[in-house]
Amino acid sequence: MKRSELEYSLPEELIAQHPAEGRDESRLLVFERETGNVRHRRFRELPEELGGELVVVNDTRVVPARLRLERPGGGAAEVLLLERLNGAGEWEGLARPTRKLRPGQRLGAVELIEHLGEGRWRLRLEGEPAGEAPLPPYITEPLLDPERYQTVYAEHEGSAAAPTAGLHFTPELLAGLDVERITLHVGLDTFRPVTVEDLDDHPIHTERYEVREEAWERIRSAERVLAVGTTTVRVLESVAAGAPLAGRTDLLIQPGFEFRRTDALLTNFHLPGSTLLALVMAFAGIEETRRLYELAIADRYRFYSFGDAMLIL
Repeated sequence: MKRSELEYSLPEELIAQHPAEGRDESRLLVFERETGNVRHRRFRELPEELGGELVVVNDTRVVPARLRLERPGGGAAEVLLLERLNGAGEWEGLARPTRKLRPGQRLGAVELIEHLGEGRWRLRLEGEPAGEAPLPPYITEPLLDPERYQTVYAEHEGSAAAPTAGLHFTPELLAGLDVERITLHVGLDTFRPVTVEDLDDHPIHTERYEVREEAWERIRSAERVLAVGTTTVRVLESVAAGAPLAGRTDLLIQPGFEFRRTDALLTNFHLPGSTLLALVMAFAGIEETRRLYELAIADRYRFYSFGDAMLIL
């Protein structure tokens, strides 16, 4: 796939700066692949669109990973924790301004150990993360309630970003569905824009995942599976292709991919030039996805992390 196929133009005012007042009050664009039919619903009406699918969610929890710190001698610094490493208190993180930082420096509770390139550092953190929610850069307004950047079923802490398709669910909505859980700790590379012309050349870092044996047995034997979010798809398709139930995945899904265990997809609207958009195009079709995005823009749907959702059946 070529990078140019992932481009589209989005009016800035359609980038959602805040979540909907109620989680399930967001809009839901429904697309039937077999018929091409499109419906406009509210998220709370999701159960009416389903026909007994096993709903698989990613129960990762976002780390309060954005640490605002001070450099020795003064001057602001910022560390974004990406992933906990094996050593005691050791993390991989992004630190800035990298050009003014050196191994061995202390920034409050953070000690810089080794620069890994591209602003990434191996570092040591005293205690547990106690920073802010690591909101994406396109969200420029403050988040009053940090829990709105967590799903209601978030359990296993470890993500640098939320699996945003799940932000729309309420406990009441989940109670009426057949739900199974997997875990993938989301890294920022999932959202990193494609900068090469051929998607085959795009480097993607691995992300940790885990699926309980009894959960996979339910997923494997289900008649139909609805994957909530692109992160869930990557786990399902990695394991369905023979990967172990726990490990790391660098699966990059683009048009031409053969889906083995994803029958329906619930997802938000994604950034242009992203591997997430490529995954949606692989599932729904390139031209069909373009048409849906044009329709969503024309109908003033809200985009990205705090935006509206799309259900592809």
